[in-house]
Amino acid sequence: MDEDIPDDAAVVLFDGVCNLCSGFVQFVLPRDPEGKYRFASLQSDVGRSLLAEHDLATDELDSVVLIEDGESYVKSAAIIRIATGLGGAYRLLSPFRFVPRAVRDRAYDFVADNRYRWFGKKDRCMMPPGDAESRFLE
Repeated sequence: MDEDIPDDAAVVLFDGVCNLCSGFVQFVLPRDPEGKYRFASLQSDVGRSLLAEHDLATDELDSVVLIEDGESYVKSAAIIRIATGLGGAYRLLSPFRFVPRAVRDRAYDFVADNRYRWFGKKDRCMMPPGDAESRFLE
């Protein structure tokens, strides 16, 4: 993993210009007060490097990706694992991991395919709020 990324950090890669994806990051930040998760846009050098390191396509920007403990999780698997990692009521998503991945990812892809139309798109990647800036990788 990149030398600037702590060994114990889980990294969430997201589409930095997608309003839904940025909203997801804004949702996770206050629910992760210990700072377990670091963030990078899929479009960033760090994001592309991590994708390549885990043999994931660097030109497909339609998935949230979680890199944790040397493993990569994409689409619904990433969302379920992040929710579980947040603890509390969000752990209620954990049983969905038993739903066949093809079914989960079909629903995920439907939302991903329509995210710009439904939620809009930014001109550039989101800027992290001041108190969370250290959790965003460049």
